[in-house]
Amino acid sequence: MTTLNAEGGLAERRSALGAACVRSLRDDHLQLIVLPTEQCNFRCTYCYEDFTVGRMAPAVVEGVKRLVDRRLDGLRDLRISWFGGEPLLAIGVIEEISGHVAEMARRTATTYVGDMTTNAYLLDSAMVRRLAALGIRSFQISLDGPKHLHDLTRIRRDGRGSFDRLWENLLAIRHGDAPVQVLLRIHLTPENLHAMPEFLRRIRKDFLGDRRFSVHLKPVEHLGGENDATTAVLSTRERERILADLQSVLGVENSSADLSPYVCYAARPNSLVIRANGTVGKCTVSLTDPANNVGRLTEDGTLEIDNDRLHPWLRGWQSGDWDTLGCPADGFTLGEPLLQIGLPPNRSAE
Repeated sequence: MTTLNAEGGLAERRSALGAACVRSLRDDHLQLIVLPTEQCNFRCTYCYEDFTVGRMAPAVVEGVKRLVDRRLDGLRDLRISWFGGEPLLAIGVIEEISGHVAEMARRTATTYVGDMTTNAYLLDSAMVRRLAALGIRSFQISLDGPKHLHDLTRIRRDGRGSFDRLWENLLAIRHGDAPVQVLLRIHLTPENLHAMPEFLRRIRKDFLGDRRFSVHLKPVEHLGGENDATTAVLSTRERERILADLQSVLGVENSSADLSPYVCYAARPNSLVIRANGTVGKCTVSLTDPANNVGRLTEDGTLEIDNDRLHPWLRGWQSGDWDTLGCPADGFTLGEPLLQIGLPPNRSAE
């Protein structure tokens, strides 16, 4: 355990964590991670979701809008992060909520930003412009390597590959002028590692000359999916070396050199997950774990929160344990720490 009270050369980290504490505990900041649908047009081999919940019902859509209405007067910053399933399968829900939020935010002093985790299959140029007009201007998009490897793991629901359409959509963003940011999340496995240096050189050549694009290298994890037993993952002891080697290909410094502590969104009292069925949670990875069900959103925008269920997610603030703040699900609902939403730890999404 690494605690806030640790002595020696950790003063800088304590200071940074103190600043993170202020951001995480203040009630004029709010992040809502909204799942407009929990269905998906992909069936990635390592996926942990069960797709048992469908499109967000009108009563829940109304509840999200009313919740924002209730909170806006006291908010300085509002972030709505779209997740799924594949959120673009419910573009109507996204437009209804985002349009309402953007209009209400314009009437107040609230700064509103939107981001989305998407497989990008439906993210063509017209969709990018449509979303940017709604204030959704940051996208996290996953790639599993070059076409012959990506299409083995990021499979469409009909069993076909997804690389060509995804690459076409990314190039369209690159060659367009939409005011967006794209984080390319590159998944690493023992099977695709041999192809990564060449693939990352291609990524660097095609995208990283554009400041709108950035890369996050992420080893695939066992997240509780039905294929976990047959999904190979990188060994923990080799990851630091592998990441450093691949980041050198990108021309990016090793992110582990950044001493700033990372506080997971799930550890923050001012961050909530709103599932398509109105259930309120904290974590998008432990999505269906009973411990992740901390309450419910009603149609009038009231949050009915079970504080006994919420408390374990916030325990890192009481214990002062950096590891728990970095992944409150670790040792609680998950076997190992994870990062799933938004930008890498050393970026500005906090």
